[in-house]
Amino acid sequence: MSDLNKLTIAQARDHLRAGDVTAVELTEACLGAIAGAEKLNAFVHHTPDLALARAKAADARIAAGNAPAMCGIPVGIKDLFCTEGVPSQAASRILEGFKPEYESTVSAQLRDAGAVMLGKLNMDEFAMGSSNETSVYGNAVNPWKVDGRDLTPGGSSGGSAAAVAADLCLAATGTDTGGSIRQPAAFTGTVGIKPTYGRCSRWGVVAFASSLDQAGPMTKTVRDAAIMLQAMCGHDAKDSTSADLPVPDFEAMLTGDIRGQKIGIPREYRMDGMPAEIEALWKQGADMLRDAGAEIVDISLPHTKYALPAYYVIAPAEASSNLARYDGVRFGHRAKLGPGDGISEMYEKTRAEGFGPEVQRRVMIGTYVLSAGFYDAYYNRARKVRSLIKRDFEQAFAAGIDAILTPATPSAAFGLGEMAEADPVQMYLNDVFTVTVNLAGLPGIAVPAGLDAKGLPLGLQLIGRPWEEGALLNTAHVLEAATGFVSKPVKWW
Repeated sequence: MSDLNKLTIAQARDHLRAGDVTAVELTEACLGAIAGAEKLNAFVHHTPDLALARAKAADARIAAGNAPAMCGIPVGIKDLFCTEGVPSQAASRILEGFKPEYESTVSAQLRDAGAVMLGKLNMDEFAMGSSNETSVYGNAVNPWKVDGRDLTPGGSSGGSAAAVAADLCLAATGTDTGGSIRQPAAFTGTVGIKPTYGRCSRWGVVAFASSLDQAGPMTKTVRDAAIMLQAMCGHDAKDSTSADLPVPDFEAMLTGDIRGQKIGIPREYRMDGMPAEIEALWKQGADMLRDAGAEIVDISLPHTKYALPAYYVIAPAEASSNLARYDGVRFGHRAKLGPGDGISEMYEKTRAEGFGPEVQRRVMIGTYVLSAGFYDAYYNRARKVRSLIKRDFEQAFAAGIDAILTPATPSAAFGLGEMAEADPVQMYLNDVFTVTVNLAGLPGIAVPAGLDAKGLPLGLQLIGRPWEEGALLNTAHVLEAATGFVSKPVKWW
């Protein structure tokens, strides 16, 4: 078999079980693809020896007949996940040289299921960004290209999205604080699901905003997302926000039947200046779900317009608290001190050198909104708005809505360097359709649904009821089949 790296998880699993291919052969195909894709800058730490050792162990498990679905599947791990003995920098200079002596729960569960880690993937520094341009490693590049321009793969899980879209791995882990799985998935023609807050453990994932962060899979198909998510989920006593709930067989729930379901179309998501292509794709998606037997219902989520400002108060506030631990004392980068410098100077110099401009910007915003004179005016008010946004969704679901359909992003992938420094607020607007899902703690999935006039992928987002990822994946599975999206980037790298 050739082009093994182009297989989906489901295909590879079936071939592995049938003995058509070995995990070592799969892994070698992916390692070869990675070696030939340096221009994409998707992988930033390579672990070929570890990958081949795990692939051999996976082959032994498969031969013994006791292998889970992910056994032998080569995957990439976002640099935000701590991986034992492997650099885990969160794409920041301040964590330079940090090799954890422990494994994050999510990556440990994938390892224990027999998945093969190929290496660590590029991302925005501390997951703060929507274009992968804040990374200390330099930006990852979208494998899709138009007019000869290098495009963003999205952020913060840009390396994960680029690697999956370019078939460097069969799947990857991502994290989503305000859209960091779903937006890159939409920009690269891949599938990305953010599960319900608490479904995947946050233990061992470098924290950005603890009440919003959630891990999830980035894959080539919805079926693959279901298979990988099941391996990543589960209660973890080490994470106090981890839900003690059984993990269903998500793949078994992909029945393809959504007859009688009510799909909500929120009127507040019709933004001024929305490109006609996005509007048309959204309507087309609704029509496809209607044709599959669902009822399309116009709904109102009245506090949507406050979501972005509330998010950009709450997330930086939590970030400023979480990032206070990076002080140059225990691990990571420490600035060289001059004569007479004390502990205050060490903190200041280390953080000035270790944190990039976007991280500094968000830490400053967060510190400001938590300060004595502004705590009530900003942070407390944002928390109240968050409660209202959550209530909007609760009322929609209580009225019988099963899932909500929206665009995933306000545009297709944009050119690298077009937004980064010019106007940070313009960059923040990329999260306009996704942040509500994080604020409300709901599951959301981005599914590739079409191409724009220039031939770049566009995605649609489905938002589900809490803890009902199986039903959400099934609706996404129906949408995926209806759109028939099979486009791949033309190889230029």
